[in-house]
Amino acid sequence: MTRKRKPYKTYTKEFKLEALRLMEQSDRPTSEIAMQLGIRRNQLYKWKEAMKKTGDVPVAKKGAPRKEEQSEITRLRQELKRVKEENEILKKAAVFFAKELD
Repeated sequence: MTRKRKPYKTYTKEFKLEALRLMEQSDRPTSEIAMQLGIRRNQLYKWKEAMKKTGDVPVAKKGAPRKEEQSEITRLRQELKRVKEENEILKKAAVFFAKELD
């Protein structure tokens, strides 16, 4: 039996900045701050490293579409292909019948 993976949590820029501020200004251990905020300790260090490199914390990115969205995209592409084929058939039929009338 397979288990569904939990979706990734996304955090606002303000939350990340506040977490980094707590980490820098507090005398408490980073692990305690992380536990209080409900995040992993290494996540704080990743945000801190990103802040050093770019001068800003990373914001949530749009990743690959979820399976439900991907299946919807696939279904729509198949439907579009079918409709285009039907359209081509109708165009050929119109040309054929136009020649018959002449």
